[in-house]
Amino acid sequence: MLNLFAKIFNRKNKPTIINIHPAVNRGINPTNNTLNGGKLQCHCRHNKVVVNLESQTAHNHICGCSKCWKPKDALFSQVAVIPRDKLNVTANADKLAIVDDAAVIKRYACKDCGVHMYGRIKDTNHPFYGLDFVHTELSPTQGWSAPTFAAFVSSIIETGTDVKDMAAIRARIEELGMESYDCLSPDLMDAIATHIAQQNK
Repeated sequence: MLNLFAKIFNRKNKPTIINIHPAVNRGINPTNNTLNGGKLQCHCRHNKVVVNLESQTAHNHICGCSKCWKPKDALFSQVAVIPRDKLNVTANADKLAIVDDAAVIKRYACKDCGVHMYGRIKDTNHPFYGLDFVHTELSPTQGWSAPTFAAFVSSIIETGTDVKDMAAIRARIEELGMESYDCLSPDLMDAIATHIAQQNK
């Protein structure tokens, strides 16, 4: 029997499962602390873009912002970070293009299937410069850093979610073991503030 928090009701009062993200809907897989890398692949059937990650990821989370790539019908994306010197495109790099060059995070997506392969910050003054943003669900390897929080939760309202459903969605996120924030996690917000304070000295 489905947990009540895993349901919301549409206008016809028919229960539907809350599709937070396919990688977490049935629970969160644990982190493999011995994992030291793997490959990400786009969704193309042939000539896939392949990105090699040479370390474990960090700060994995689900994100409700409208910029991050999300699987079909999912409310959230799942995003982790890795040092940029630990990421290399090893196949079909010519198929990648920046989705929005005006965005702070330059998200490189496959021109054929549309999947975002990684995001990179080019502003050397940005607090997260040196980290690339990746979607570990694109890897067949298991054991990547587990998501620990939900960021920019209210932003899913901007992309069509009914505000009346937000309580059930937040309850489901909590049930999965993650905290809900309308910004980043406290640790990351502290890191941003520390960076700004050091720049202002």
